[in-house]
Amino acid sequence: MLTQLRNIVQSVAASSDLEQALHTLVQQTCVAMRTECCSVYLANAEHQQFELMATQGLDPCAQVSMAFGEGLVGVVGQRAEPLNLAYARKHPAFKPFPSTGEDAFQSFLGTPIIYRKKVLGVLVVQQHQPRQFDESEESFLVTLAAQLAVVFAHADAQGGWQGAPSPVLLEGMPASPGIGIAQAWCDDSQPRLEEVAPACHLDTQGELDRLDAAIDDASTEFRRLRKRFDKELQKDALAIFDLFVHLLNDPMLREDMTVRVQQGDAATWAVRQTVEAFSARFAAMDDPYLKARAGDVKELGQRLLYFLIAPAGSPPPVSTPIVLLARELTAGMLASIPRALLTGVVAEEGAANSHAAILARALGIPAVMGVSFSPAKLHQKTVILDGHKGVLMIEPAEALINEYQHLVQEEASLQSTFETALAAPGHTQDGTRIEVHLNAGLSADSQIAINQGVDGVGLFRTEVPFLMQRRFPSEDEQVKQYRAILASYPDKPVVMRTLDIGGDKPLPYLSVEEDNPFLGWRGIRFTLDHPDIFLIQVRAMLRASIGFNNLKLLLPMISGRNELLEAKALISRAYQEVSQEAHQAGQSINIPLLGIMVEVPSILYQLDNIARDVDFLSVGTNDLTQYLLAVDRNNARVADIFDALHPSVLHALASIAAVGTRHQLPVSVCGELAGDPVGASLLVGLGYHQLSMNTRNVAKIKYLLSRLPHAHLVTQAKQMLTLDQPDEIRAATEAFLAAQGLEALVKVGQLR
Repeated sequence: MLTQLRNIVQSVAASSDLEQALHTLVQQTCVAMRTECCSVYLANAEHQQFELMATQGLDPCAQVSMAFGEGLVGVVGQRAEPLNLAYARKHPAFKPFPSTGEDAFQSFLGTPIIYRKKVLGVLVVQQHQPRQFDESEESFLVTLAAQLAVVFAHADAQGGWQGAPSPVLLEGMPASPGIGIAQAWCDDSQPRLEEVAPACHLDTQGELDRLDAAIDDASTEFRRLRKRFDKELQKDALAIFDLFVHLLNDPMLREDMTVRVQQGDAATWAVRQTVEAFSARFAAMDDPYLKARAGDVKELGQRLLYFLIAPAGSPPPVSTPIVLLARELTAGMLASIPRALLTGVVAEEGAANSHAAILARALGIPAVMGVSFSPAKLHQKTVILDGHKGVLMIEPAEALINEYQHLVQEEASLQSTFETALAAPGHTQDGTRIEVHLNAGLSADSQIAINQGVDGVGLFRTEVPFLMQRRFPSEDEQVKQYRAILASYPDKPVVMRTLDIGGDKPLPYLSVEEDNPFLGWRGIRFTLDHPDIFLIQVRAMLRASIGFNNLKLLLPMISGRNELLEAKALISRAYQEVSQEAHQAGQSINIPLLGIMVEVPSILYQLDNIARDVDFLSVGTNDLTQYLLAVDRNNARVADIFDALHPSVLHALASIAAVGTRHQLPVSVCGELAGDPVGASLLVGLGYHQLSMNTRNVAKIKYLLSRLPHAHLVTQAKQMLTLDQPDEIRAATEAFLAAQGLEALVKVGQLR
């Protein structure tokens, strides 16, 4: 039956329209299950009913619809589970439809078609004679429905079935907050790497010249874009273009492409192979921040391909406000449209941490990533883009447009209000000091102009230099990079996390294969197994701090005291070496404060014992939530379970804060929860006085906290610890913020 199952799914997926797909489904299912009738009912969410869409065995002219929960089909849909009856008419929910001719059928087996918890329809088989379908038959139909659900959802989103109704709402990942209301404008003008076919050449030098010219053209373009945005953006966003230029001239990338051309590949094919190899290394990583670098490398390849192919035509100019829809969002796309006309952007591929997303946030352009859409169905249709929730609404009702226009006005007013809180030190309404720090990692995030809005860098990721080379970076190379960061924040702390790399973040020059990289050789486990690498990095950090003394060291993935003590011994050794060298040069160096990331659940039960061994704690709520709930948030099948407001996570956070209080140990939070209004208010109530977040959230969170009395936050957090549902916790905290006069901020500014 596995062969039959595969054949049915493949036949349905290959259908040219919805009618053909459903006809194929019912016909082939009848044959496979040796039944006399098969029907498929699809859910009509607008009318809250199931409609008979195709049948083999009933009257094909019959028009049947039943409300959700009505009849046997409604029961299957409502309960979201199979119903197997030998005598269907004896079931209390049975409802006859004489026009279908179903009077002749006795047995009934129905199963829901479910995609991401949403019931799309019901698949039913029937038989004239009473028949209790056996376990294998029921399993076959359930398996078929599960596979069809994916096919149905994907085909509808991609516009593969022209007979299907256009979607009214598409969901993705929020990448830049804000609201855009305009016509959708689909840009498919960019050449695609995956469409480049293998090709050889007869003129090696000619291809090398083409490649060099394309690199030069792309570099010139990024420099031009940097100059254009020089007065609009801060240094953190402008550095994106500097990084692109740097990568385009990276010896490793350039050499790989050159070697391939010298071996006979055409320049276009050499670019595709090299870029895909580099991109794949990042795409395979677990860390969302580093995973997003795959898109950045791919964008470079796209621009190289653009200049290699040199398309003759260009997309028509935009003259009215639009929401830009693209397969992949690039910096060039954002720059090609006047800011006044670009009300939002939607990308089918990409992540919230990609450089294009960073640039969109810096420009104040709402953005949503990971949206499956059909250009033919959406081009030039009126849409609402909600960058807070990550949704795109197609041809919304006038009342909904009016409501969102009101939100746009509220948002503009709020943003100007947020800025008033940026310069002042972070504090609650009654004066409790709350330090606000930045999370950083690439030059695009770390070369941030010093301002009064932040108290330092709460997390600086050091992995990227290791991932972009053919070898481990030398000590001197690392010193240069770290010193530039420390110099940007004189008299402010910079927390540098040691190398967090391993099985899930493979180095190109150190292959690691593991069955379960999430629980594998990563973080401190990797560096302790390579003390030479660890010592070089720590020495580089210490050397870089000479003259600044604002360095704080952070160890990732600590799961036990033994790892901490071993790391401390190596740090002490590195300090002695650097201190002696500095003394000989007439310099002095302070030993930096040392902290650990609290992200592995096992360390929660050892914090009291290791408090004397560290100077501070830093909570990574992203990984802590992932490990506590056993959920990979990058897995679409379970991503909705990932919730940092889960009661177990809140109780863990409360426990960590209590340890800090008992031992007078500073504790900060550097996960995404710190930048969410609901999360920040709960964290401060739980006892956290240091929050580290992305640049875009600093003003908003400082404004929020300045309007809330600390005592009220403590009381609210205690109440939330008594609840046992994440949704209840979020709703109750939102209601609390609304009662404090902050309803608009939560409504407009919430990112989830």
